[in-house]
Amino acid sequence: MSPHIPFHHRHIAIEGPIGVGKTSLVKLLARRFEGVMVLEDIENPFLPAFYEGRPGASFQVQIYFLLSRFQQQREIAQMDLFHNLVLADYSFPKDRIFAYLNLDDDDLAIYEKLYPVLEQEVPRPDLVIYMQASVPVLMERIRRRGRDFETGIDADYLKRLSEAYSYYFFHYRETPLLVVNTDDIDFVNNPADLDALVDQIARCRRGTQVYVPLGSRGTETPPRTTGEESP
Repeated sequence: MSPHIPFHHRHIAIEGPIGVGKTSLVKLLARRFEGVMVLEDIENPFLPAFYEGRPGASFQVQIYFLLSRFQQQREIAQMDLFHNLVLADYSFPKDRIFAYLNLDDDDLAIYEKLYPVLEQEVPRPDLVIYMQASVPVLMERIRRRGRDFETGIDADYLKRLSEAYSYYFFHYRETPLLVVNTDDIDFVNNPADLDALVDQIARCRRGTQVYVPLGSRGTETPPRTTGEESP
């Protein structure tokens, strides 16, 4: 696909568990299509305490992220989506996925009084790309990028997080959805892998598509369309 041909969608959110490559893909797509990047603020001051397991840190982390994500999403609503391709490395419902994974019942009850109020003001993307990877692949990618505050992430937490994402997107019908298995591709260092992925993104217009490429190790598997059409 020519780098000068824009996507049909003007607001794309890329989702998936920690380490799957969301931000890397956003940066590559923004460079190719002259898109505006909306990158999640990962400088949460409560994250080190959370990964160390300190009491109360889960709620502090969650509320900080919730309000930070809400502010960013409101900024998207002010952008000119007729002239700009907006690429975000998360979607707002991500916050709820993490909340149900990390908060106890009392904290979750407070969270659930706040989240629906904010959600009403958040724009819906035209397309969501859900990136998957196996836990060993996620662990290796996290190790390679070497963020200090992520050193406390273990395989069990990533497994539970990946399962939470899978459950959420199995029931997802809000927008067109492209599910991409990234275990066997390297779209950062292999231009052919990136080109193939871009082609799948451009084709995704409605419903849910699942893309399971063999990538650099062989011939790509054509995507299959599943689920109902999006409203």
